[in-house]
Amino acid sequence: MRRLLLSLLVLLAACSTAPTLPTAMPALDLPVQLLIQKQTAQEARDLILVVQQDPAGLRWSLLDPIGMPLARQLLQDGAWSNDGLVPPNPDAHALFAALLFAWTPGKDLAISYPAGSWKQESATTRSLWQDGEKRWDVVYADASMQRFTLRAVDGTAWQVGPLPGAVK
Repeated sequence: MRRLLLSLLVLLAACSTAPTLPTAMPALDLPVQLLIQKQTAQEARDLILVVQQDPAGLRWSLLDPIGMPLARQLLQDGAWSNDGLVPPNPDAHALFAALLFAWTPGKDLAISYPAGSWKQESATTRSLWQDGEKRWDVVYADASMQRFTLRAVDGTAWQVGPLPGAVK
C-alpha cells in the first residue's frame, strides 16, 4: 500500500511540472528543421530538431549532429507520448513546449495560453510562467521569429535557427 501511494505521489508530481502547452497550436510551415546550440556553464552542444506532421499529431525528433536520436516525441491532442524506442526525455519535453511558445505569434498568446502564464517583456522578449514562477525567456533576434534564444531559469540557453541547407 505504501508503495502504491508513493507511486501515485510521484506520478502527480510529474504531471504538475509538465510544461505549459498552448490550447491552440501555432501555424507552422512543416516540416521544420532547426539547428539548436545548447549552452550551459559546463558545455556547448549542437543539436538538430525536426518537427513534422504525422497523421497522429506532431512528431518531434531531437538528434545529435551525427543523427543519433536524443528524443522522439509525438504531440497529439495536447499530450506528449514517446515515439519509438528512445527513452523518455523530460528536458526535451520542456524544450519542445518552449519552442511552441516561441513560435506562437504575439497576437495569439492571449487565446493560446492561460492568463498569467506569459508576459511580453519588450518588443523582442517574452517569458513563459508556470505556477507563478518564470520558466523560460524568449529573446528574438528579429521580427521574423525564425532566430531566437531560449533561456531557462537554470541559466541554460538555446540558440535556435533554421538548419543551414535544410530542404522543405
